[in-house]
Amino acid sequence: MTDWDIEVGQQLKRVDIHARYGGRRQGGIGPSRVTPNVLVFTDPTKGHKHGYFDGWGDDSCYHYAGEGQVGDQKMTQGNLAILNHKHDGRALRLFRGVSSGVSEYVGEFTLADDRSWYLTDAPETGDGPIRSVIMFRLRPVDAAAPVGVQLPHTPPTTLMVDEVDVEQHQTERTLVDPAREPYEAERREAGLVSAYVAHLRLLGHNIGRQRITPPGELKPLYTDIFDHTDGVLIEAKGSVTREAVRMAVGQLLDYRRHIDPRPELALLVPSRPRQDLLNLCADVKIKAIWPDGDTYFTWTN
Repeated sequence: MTDWDIEVGQQLKRVDIHARYGGRRQGGIGPSRVTPNVLVFTDPTKGHKHGYFDGWGDDSCYHYAGEGQVGDQKMTQGNLAILNHKHDGRALRLFRGVSSGVSEYVGEFTLADDRSWYLTDAPETGDGPIRSVIMFRLRPVDAAAPVGVQLPHTPPTTLMVDEVDVEQHQTERTLVDPAREPYEAERREAGLVSAYVAHLRLLGHNIGRQRITPPGELKPLYTDIFDHTDGVLIEAKGSVTREAVRMAVGQLLDYRRHIDPRPELALLVPSRPRQDLLNLCADVKIKAIWPDGDTYFTWTN
């Protein structure tokens, strides 16, 4: 058996690491068959292309995305090797920077005893569809102080709801895939929101929006408009297609369960939806609002 003799901060060619300690020479996770190690590689500068967002959280753990570039990730193969590393008597060894062929040894880690992993959303390789990604929480055993990429958010242990500026155009979609360009529908949504907020403020309403981070969730949820004066939560869509309306219904129901007291719900759209979609909104007690000349029409059935 080969003793571990790589020091924290030492840089080596990846081929030399595998020649001495085994493990797969490709991919991010390399369970070794010849030494009691699971070699884990991260390259945050390249990982975003594959939907990987590794980095240090404010819990002093390194949050590491599992393997699998297409479809929802499963707890199999390399992911299972990380999950079972203690049971199998293997050490988790983290290396940073693999694109150049040279990797720096960050140190030995172990899975955090509490909430050792969680699920989040990220795009497939090549800006593909959004899928479910496994995120491991790796706690340092013998590693350098946290350096490098810091995650903008760390999953909280309790529900967090706070007020944010309604003019802040942050959306959940930009958090899932920060590199992508906004879709035209999102641009229309932003204009629709700005105009309706201005209209409500002219009427003397107190307007805001919420950032909601449920327990264990990496990325917060952002509401579009909250009318504090009337107690109405409003979701905007730049289209009146069935897909857009159904998405808004789901978002509103998702947001409302985290807001106390429970608000009324409304959908803001650029024009009147067809009748069946209005009936859908009525069935779940959601009002529909759209521009009508110089003012706005509210449909309540």
